[in-house]
Amino acid sequence: MYLKRFLGVSAALAILFAAGCGAAQKAQVVNESELGYSDRGTPPKVEYSKAAPGTSQRLPRSYENAPPLIPHSIEGMLPITLQNNACLGCHMPSVAEAMGATPMPPTHFKDFFFSTKKKLIKQGLYEDEAVYKARLAKLAKKEDIAPQRYNCVQCHVPQANAKPLVENTFKPEYRDPNAKHRSNLNQTLMEGVQ
Repeated sequence: MYLKRFLGVSAALAILFAAGCGAAQKAQVVNESELGYSDRGTPPKVEYSKAAPGTSQRLPRSYENAPPLIPHSIEGMLPITLQNNACLGCHMPSVAEAMGATPMPPTHFKDFFFSTKKKLIKQGLYEDEAVYKARLAKLAKKEDIAPQRYNCVQCHVPQANAKPLVENTFKPEYRDPNAKHRSNLNQTLMEGVQ
């Protein structure tokens, strides 16, 4: 029964994807050689924001719930290591308001791999259960960030003044006008998931 449902959904998605690809073919097609620098020489110099934290202008999000760009200089803040994450000094909810920074959203304190880790604990392949329960308690009180969210620059990148190689014609649609500057992901994180 589940296999039939899965195959039916897969077939429907394949048809929708093919229909979307056909529509894309009617639009202007970009030649593969136009996407890279291989025949263009040296890439243009990219200028990143030199503004100090708290003094810069934030750009709107690229699409609804997109990770916001870092509006300030990150010079001296990288690399992020297990021993040091300079971002947390200003963006943890407990200090963000006092620092004039945007607090990390509640989604950054949710451990998405809890059930996997629970199995690993039982098998003796992960830290002991007491240590893990203490870590979960810190997450619940927003005193610690989820391990999947610790490396901020895997999703957030500095704003830059860079000329795109290919014109971007994407126009985002926001269901909520405030979504240009604020995420509602905490309320919609499991939207459509059963």
